[in-house]
Parts: sequence; C-alpha cells; structure tokens
Amino acid sequence: MAEQRRAQRLDQPRDARSVKLPRFDPEAFGRWSEGIARSMGTANFIVYMTLVIGIWFGWNTLAPPSLRFDPYTFTFLTLVLSLQASYAAPLILLAQNRQADRDRVALEEDRRRATAQKADTEYLAREIAALRIAMGEVATRDFLRTELARLAEELDEAGQRRQRLERRQQDKQDRGATRSGGEGLDEPRDEMDSDVGRGGRNALNAARLKGPGERRSSRSSHFVGWSSSPR
Repeated sequence: MAEQRRAQRLDQPRDARSVKLPRFDPEAFGRWSEGIARSMGTANFIVYMTLVIGIWFGWNTLAPPSLRFDPYTFTFLTLVLSLQASYAAPLILLAQNRQADRDRVALEEDRRRATAQKADTEYLAREIAALRIAMGEVATRDFLRTELARLAEELDEAGQRRQRLERRQQDKQDRGATRSGGEGLDEPRDEMDSDVGRGGRNALNAARLKGPGERRSSRSSHFVGWSSSPR
C-alpha cells in the first residue's frame, strides 16, 4: 500500500513509459543473416529456386482447376517473391555491414602491423648502419691475414739474425780456441830455465841501479880477477 501511495503522489513526476521491444543478440542475428546471405549467393539456391518456381507454374497451369491454389497471374507467387526480396535485401546489407566492419578492423590491424614493421625496419637500418660504422674500425679477415703474414716474416728475419749472431760468436770462439791452442804448442820451460831467467833479470836490474863508476870498478875487478887466476 505504501508503494502504491508513493507511486500515486502528485509531487513526483511519472516515469517515462517506453515500448518494450523484444531483445535479441545482435551477434547471433548477424551470424544468421550472414548465413542466409551466403546461401542465397550460391548456385544451389538459384537452382532450387528455379525448380520451385517451375513446379509452381506447372502445377497451377496443368493441374485441374479445383487443385490449383494459385491460378494464372500467380498473385501468391508474386507476393512470396516480393517478401523474399524485401527480406533478402536487408539481410544482405547487414551481412555486408558486418563484412565491412571486419574489413575495417583488419585494415586497422594491417596498418598497425605495417607501422610496427616500418619502425622495426628503421631500427634495423639504424643498427646496420651503426654496425657498418663500427666494422670500419674492426680488423677484418684480410687485415688479420696480412698482419699475421707480416709478423711471420718479421719472426723469420729475427730468427735468421739470431742464427747469424750465433754463428759469428761460434766463429769467434773457434778462432780464440785455435789461438790459445797454438800458443800452448811452444816448448815447455823447466826449472833451470826459470832460474837462469830469474838470475839474468836480477843482474840486469842491479846493473841499471848502479852508477857508471860502480860499473867500471866492477869491470876492473872482474878483469883483475881474470888476470890473477892461474892459466
């Protein structure tokens, strides 16, 4: 009762009354319309429709008058074909709209992919350019081969120089050995020769240290001694 009184109050506006139409799933109806449009656009539909119209004409023309349900002028057939055309056109348009929506979505997706591919291509082009610039400073295979060949030649030359130096040193050592061997082939000196040599050296040094007077006295004494000695 309270709800009825609230609904009948004059200080509140009434709710707008709208015609309630039956609700349906647009997606399901769209799929159904596309199926009809596809079936109507096939050769089977044209063949079956031609057979039905031919049978319709034949029955209503050749059958007894009491059995004819649509005599000449075929008014009912005309009505059926008109209804078919009136429903087929919107269904075909609906199918075309759905196809256009799908084409638009596909076109947007293709455009998005093309944009992404273009960005990726530009990025790859920049990366390749950077790699080319960087590769200009990197040693290539040919450069490494030439450098290794040059280093091998230098090592060979260094080895040849070392062999030459070793040969020269060996020749010098051989020459020194031959010289030392030739000096060692002289006659060996015994102890008497060493004593005589020492006595002669001592006498020569004493004569150098003496003056001229002492040399004369020594000579005269030596002469006197020689004369006084018995013959």
